[in-house]
Formats: sequence, C-alpha cells, structure tokens
Amino acid sequence: MLRTNHHGAVTLLTFDRPEARNAFNHALYCAISDELERAKADDGTNVVVLTGEGSAFCAGQDLIEMTAMARGELVFAGGHGFTRLLESLESFDKPLIAAVNGPAAGIGLTMLLHCDIVLVAESARLRVPFAEMGVPPEAGSSALLPAQIGWQKASQLLFTSDWLSAADAVASGLALETAPDESLMDETLALAARIASHDGKAMRTTKRLMMDARGSMSQDARVREDAAFAELFRSTRGGQQ
Repeated sequence: MLRTNHHGAVTLLTFDRPEARNAFNHALYCAISDELERAKADDGTNVVVLTGEGSAFCAGQDLIEMTAMARGELVFAGGHGFTRLLESLESFDKPLIAAVNGPAAGIGLTMLLHCDIVLVAESARLRVPFAEMGVPPEAGSSALLPAQIGWQKASQLLFTSDWLSAADAVASGLALETAPDESLMDETLALAARIASHDGKAMRTTKRLMMDARGSMSQDARVREDAAFAELFRSTRGGQQ
C-alpha cells in the first residue's frame, strides 16, 4: 500500500495501490502520515519525496470507502486518516517534494499545495473534481490554491473541474517544471539529493520560517471547509428523509 525506500538522506514514499490508481483510503492516509512523522523525527532524513506506483499519481479519495462512511456503514476509531495526513503535511518541517508521475485528482492535487517543490511528468494531468461531485473544496485548497496560482485560475479549476495539463500546471505556478515521463524520478531524486546534501538543520530552519510566514491559512481554511461539508451532508440527508 505504501513503499518506503531510502536514498541516503532522501526518503522516497510511493503510493502503491495501482489497481485503484492510488486512490487514498484510511489505511494509506495513515501509512503516509506515519512515515512523515518518522521522517520528521529521523535526523538521517533531510528530504522526503512523494510519488505514485504505476500510471497514476493519485486518483483522489477512495469513493467506495467514502460511500460506506456516508452511509454509516464504516466508522474509524479516532477519526479518519484524511485529517491525520493533513495535520502531518501542515506540520512537516523538512523539504517535501512531489513527483507527479500521472493523473492527480482530488487529494492527489490538493496535497501538492502542501509540498515545497512539485515536478510533473509531461503526460500528467491534474484536476479538482469538487464542483462536478457537488461538494466543497478540501485540504485547505479554498485558500491555498488561490494563494498559489492566483484567484482567477483557481476559480476556473474549482468552478469547472477541468483538467490541467502538466505544462499549464507549471505555467500557473502549481508545479516547478515538467520532465519526460521516463526521467521524472531520476530528475526528482537528483534534485532531492542536492537539497539533502546541505545542512539539515539549516534546511529545517528555512522550512519552519516559511511555514511561520504562511501562518494558519491551511488550518483555518479546513475548519471552514469541514463546516461547509457537514452542512451540505446534513441538508442532503434531510432531503432524503
């Protein structure tokens, strides 16, 4: 479900559910969060890289699991791993790089807003399907996406659920650069190794200063998003009774 490989001071985390196009379920959310917390506490890890196995980066949340949760058929003690992962991403104070090897939808895109550097394969496409699904944005994206790519471009993506090409992701500022599909991982790991070769404490201090400058934007946005989703869920259920 999640593969962990170490390349010196670089830890590579690979989402490994290719049969589900790496859609995130509770177990995968928790596994990624656990590894981020481990890497955060490990002085031997300076950089973490995220990528997907197979032809997709991440197809979003596991809809089968989401449906079961909405029906009350599935409950997780201590809460769902979605929140755990976001808290880990928001507090991760080491360089975090994403290698988007294929389609990224939903959380596959919104988690990129919590990464420091994003490289995308030339064939990759990205989108936030919330408008199409009739649900509010998630993962703080209602604030982070406009802040990163501008109000108008964020509005287009959030209001239309359109796909964004790899080239457009770079042009809008969502990603740093594209790479040929076959060399994406080599280029990403080379960049990660360059960063990891610098003093780990200095890099961590820099990341913390950047996080402090951003403030609580993501956390505050998530509170509003969660409230909007809860209200929508209540009204939907009320209409069915």
